[in-house]
Amino acid sequence: MSRAIWRQPLVVLVLATIVIFISYGTRQSFGLFLRPITMDMGWGRESLSFALATQSLMIGITAPFAGAIADRFNPVIVIVAAGLLYTVGLFFMSQAMTPGGMVVSVGLIAGVAAGGCGLPLLLSVVGRVAPENKRSLWLGITTAGGTAGQFLLVPACQWLISTFGWASAMLVLAAGVFMIVPFGAAIAKAGGDSFTSKDPQSLGQALREASRHRGYWLLLTGFFVCGFQVQFIIMHLPAYLADKSAGIGMGAAAIALIGLFNMIGTSVAGYLGGKHRKKNLLSLLYFGRSLVLLAFFATPVSQLSVVLFASVIGLLWLATVPLTAGIVAQIFGTRYMATLYAFVFLSHQLGSFLSVWLGGRLFDATGSYDIIWWAIIVAGFAAALIHWPINDRPVARLAEQQT
Repeated sequence: MSRAIWRQPLVVLVLATIVIFISYGTRQSFGLFLRPITMDMGWGRESLSFALATQSLMIGITAPFAGAIADRFNPVIVIVAAGLLYTVGLFFMSQAMTPGGMVVSVGLIAGVAAGGCGLPLLLSVVGRVAPENKRSLWLGITTAGGTAGQFLLVPACQWLISTFGWASAMLVLAAGVFMIVPFGAAIAKAGGDSFTSKDPQSLGQALREASRHRGYWLLLTGFFVCGFQVQFIIMHLPAYLADKSAGIGMGAAAIALIGLFNMIGTSVAGYLGGKHRKKNLLSLLYFGRSLVLLAFFATPVSQLSVVLFASVIGLLWLATVPLTAGIVAQIFGTRYMATLYAFVFLSHQLGSFLSVWLGGRLFDATGSYDIIWWAIIVAGFAAALIHWPINDRPVARLAEQQT
């Protein structure tokens, strides 16, 4: 007897994509607040940069714990609770009047919450229900949902800030984030028993297995570079373009374009990941990303150069995510994917914290972003080399099950 239509794996894919649309799209809007808040409050950029960097760090620290709870009990419980906490954090940010208040609200509270309803949890949800031959593609679609939020929510947020001010814009974002709660509850209904499956391997055994795998550590290192690159651009590109007199709206337009083209890039990467070796595709992606960053940095800033940069970098933006998550599932299986991918994601967020904070720190010290631009370019070329030697074959435990 077939399951009802609202309890099909495809429904889980749709609902998870909507949740990440809201969660990720909101988080990618925070860079728009950097300039108006610091100018309104009379702070240096390092103050809010540190709060936003703290958020990235807390997302990464929270993700493994959220993943462990999700793997032990049910991922939907974590998603719903995180949606509620995310709403509270954004409300307090709208009322904050000191750098410390920003660190607590958008850094700590929103950071913990975003770690519970971000890509690691949603990808593990989709990974559990996806057909094996379509898993990489479904992971790409889910990731694309995040950047669809970036494409649509960032320009809307820029309009809200310009029209009503940053505090009112933040309240609207908080109301939107609250919608994660009912959508998360709907995922529980659609997924049914998929999220409570048992496995003879314990979580501790899964962690020990991964910790002894050289390829897992290479993935951790490579994903650090991913965070180091993309989060600097998201948080500091609007201010960088305003400093270059590209126009106040170009920052939001660039981030939106990155989101638009990333929807294509992640979906294509997910599809190609089902046809070719994911580790080789990752090497090519990191190499191409650094070439694009180098070309943009070496070219005088104009509206045309910004549009071209955002469009091309968007194709390579989070195309790394379905491939990286896909390798984790391919090597270790999906049972503890939430936790294992969360540790990889923690590395990503450590890179995010470092580049977002350094961006503000170095700008305040030198009046320029030049040093950090060179750092993210060189790091990308290093990541291209790191992924090539990864052993991506399933571990012996899985190989035995498949024979």
